[in-house]
Amino acid sequence: MKPSESKPIETLHLFPILDSLLIDLLKSLTEEEWNAKTVAKKWTVKDISSHLLDGNLRGLSISRDQYFGEKPENINSYSDLVDFLNQLNMTWTNATKRLSPNVIISLLETTGKEYYEHLQTLNPFENAIFSVAWAGEETSLNWFHIAREYTEKFLHQQQIRDAVGKPALFTKDLFYPFIHTFMQALPNAYRNTNAKNGTVISLIVTTSIGGQWSIIKEDEIWKFIDTPAQSDAIIKIDPNDAWLLFSKGMTSTDAKEKVEIIGDTTLAETALHIVAVMA
Repeated sequence: MKPSESKPIETLHLFPILDSLLIDLLKSLTEEEWNAKTVAKKWTVKDISSHLLDGNLRGLSISRDQYFGEKPENINSYSDLVDFLNQLNMTWTNATKRLSPNVIISLLETTGKEYYEHLQTLNPFENAIFSVAWAGEETSLNWFHIAREYTEKFLHQQQIRDAVGKPALFTKDLFYPFIHTFMQALPNAYRNTNAKNGTVISLIVTTSIGGQWSIIKEDEIWKFIDTPAQSDAIIKIDPNDAWLLFSKGMTSTDAKEKVEIIGDTTLAETALHIVAVMA
């Protein structure tokens, strides 16, 4: 069963909450904090803020206005698509270095509301304009696309909070939909893993804001299963490590020192290579 065929993940109602928290956060930052380095490699807090603005603007232009602007050419693989997106991101953040923090905040306020209004018009069960490629899908439903957009907004705000030492977005209401969406990448991460039919893998994000996700090998594919009686491999990870690991903010090597594994170590460690972001 593909993620889009599972029960929808409700995230749309959380967009205004995240946007409001973001604006309050950005308005509180000092000049030094705007220029702070983040776990997103070469990006500063200001670069990430610009990237969030780009997400709103591109979403409105492409999804609402059917205006694609720069179209990818010669995309023959997943890595080609990632390279194209990285190039888009780089050209945007370079151009917006000339924008002041106040201008970025103002634009985020207006475009965030417009994008939320647009997303409300989409039928959750119609095909989305873009698939959620990191989940292994070639076609996705709108609810999954919207949930993916939620993870983008959550992740990048969390990166800013992490960089400037502000409280994390670690509430059940906000974190669980984020990590639940990320975990839709679990079957895809195991797609090339050899195991006998009936093998069960469980990933547990600990504490009250986390949860458990399990997949089973059936008919040569991996699919989600309700909480099993027994798992062949279990991997337990803390929420703070989970958001970093699955968004390229931590290496799988570093994660090995932090997670708890029960059962088949080799099978469990495949989960350390989940990537629920594109670029």
